[in-house]
Amino acid sequence: MAGSLTPVALTPSGGWSTGYGVMSSPPSSASSQPNLLTAPIELAGDWGHMLEGAADQVVERMRHACLDGVRLLSDRQPTRLRVDEHTSGTPAIWLHPDGSSMAWIIVDIGERDWSKLAYQFGHELGHVLCNSWQPDARPAPPCQWIEETMVEAHSLRGLARLAKSWKEAPPFAGDNAFGDAIARYRQDIIDRYAALAESQGLTRDAAAWFADHRGEIEMPALNPFAQAMSLTILAEYGRAPDCVEALGALNRWPGRTSMPIAEYLGHWEASCVELRASRRLPIRLRDLLHVQQRAK
Repeated sequence: MAGSLTPVALTPSGGWSTGYGVMSSPPSSASSQPNLLTAPIELAGDWGHMLEGAADQVVERMRHACLDGVRLLSDRQPTRLRVDEHTSGTPAIWLHPDGSSMAWIIVDIGERDWSKLAYQFGHELGHVLCNSWQPDARPAPPCQWIEETMVEAHSLRGLARLAKSWKEAPPFAGDNAFGDAIARYRQDIIDRYAALAESQGLTRDAAAWFADHRGEIEMPALNPFAQAMSLTILAEYGRAPDCVEALGALNRWPGRTSMPIAEYLGHWEASCVELRASRRLPIRLRDLLHVQQRAK
């Protein structure tokens, strides 16, 4: 049971529960190992009166919507995924120090709320892609907001692809129209974030936005500023789809997000070089926010 593992929960709001664990060894990067796209998924928790196999279908379709065509380059990929439905609380990654190579995702949805399930799962799957599933992955300021921005954009990108694939080839017979419902759900989020970006001044001058609001931006959460910036990152995903692979290069260094942004972006870019991943995202963020490159 989870309670016996002294777990730490990584949430979209950046919170974490008490308890510490030793860092487990990264899973092998050998080609015979499962990766984030192929690792078996198991469902756990209280799913209520769901149609048999429905949640499995939604989760699997969203995983493919998020990851198909993305090079998975991290050397810290889980070999199993657990999706655990809770009836209260926030979505999270459960950081369980039991030495296993399973990534444990917690969601909290309503009865048969498939759009919400896809959205929450896509966000938390993004954290796993960013190497935030092992027990050392506690969120920390000042740069946790960057990861939240990246994974929120990752989920919004996945929702667009899911809506299209659902409309063209639904997993349930005659359910094509639900693709439109997914698209509307996504657009509502985008409209809300676009209003935030405009009111915060992000759309006018990103560097001034960062300088003026830095204390609020660097709160370790999917805060309103991270939400606004997620649309900028979503646009980058659209312009250069290969840049999504850079998420797999995040947080592969001691200290993870607990360092100043110049140092954080420098580590991220170096990690991209090491994994031969696109460096577009850290370079773009540095340029947008006028962050000086750290000294070599």
